[in-house]
Order: sequence, then structure tokens, then C-alpha cells
Amino acid sequence: MKLGYVIHYVPDVAATVAFYEKAFGLAPRFIHDSGTYAEMETGVTALAFASEAMIDEQGASFRRTRPGDTPPGMEIALVTDDVRAAFATAVAAGAVPLMPPKQKPWGQTVGYVRDLNGALVELCSPMS
Repeated sequence: MKLGYVIHYVPDVAATVAFYEKAFGLAPRFIHDSGTYAEMETGVTALAFASEAMIDEQGASFRRTRPGDTPPGMEIALVTDDVRAAFATAVAAGAVPLMPPKQKPWGQTVGYVRDLNGALVELCSPMS
């Protein structure tokens, strides 16, 4: 078993792709012609965005992620060598700062923002 991709259901796939390009420097890997699904270039495991309508059409229910609500109990973790610069870029692009980058006791630098949909995004240095 291996993790192939993580799908984040969002109200607007195109806006989310544009935000992740600007805030985190990720490039689209694939965007479906319908505009209801996209994958970002993130290495072996893809970060994907799908329209909330897609899951609704399948008859499944879920808690939507919204900026004014408490984020769900999961995060999108993006690894970078320069967490402080990535944090500043993300905030300048509209990410909501939660915790500025801080060196953790185990040596990793970690900061947190929320994306345009309200999802929690961890920006962290590689584990040594």
C-alpha cells in the first residue's frame, strides 16, 4: 500500500489552484477540462483539489472547510528549506497566518497558515 494522493474538496477548484500557485509556488500537474478536479505537482504524492459538488453527486456527506470555521483535524504539510520565506510569501498571497515559523526541539522549523478555504497548511523544514 502507498499513498497516491490527498484530495481536498473545495468550493472553487480554479481559485484554489491559483492560490496554491501564488502562495506556495506549486505548479498544476493536471487540470480536468470540467474544472472540477486538479492535481498539483508536489512530488510522488499529489495534492489534489476536487469540487465539493463531486462528492455531493456521489451521495456522500462531509464537513466543508470554511475560513470562518475551525479547521478539520488534518493538515496539508509542505516541506521547504526556507520556511520563513515560504511563510512570508504565503501570507503576502492571502494565506492567514496562524503560527509564525519556529524551531522545534527536534530541530525542524515549523509554521502554520490557513489557505483561502480555511484549511490548515503546515510549512516545515525537512526532518534531519
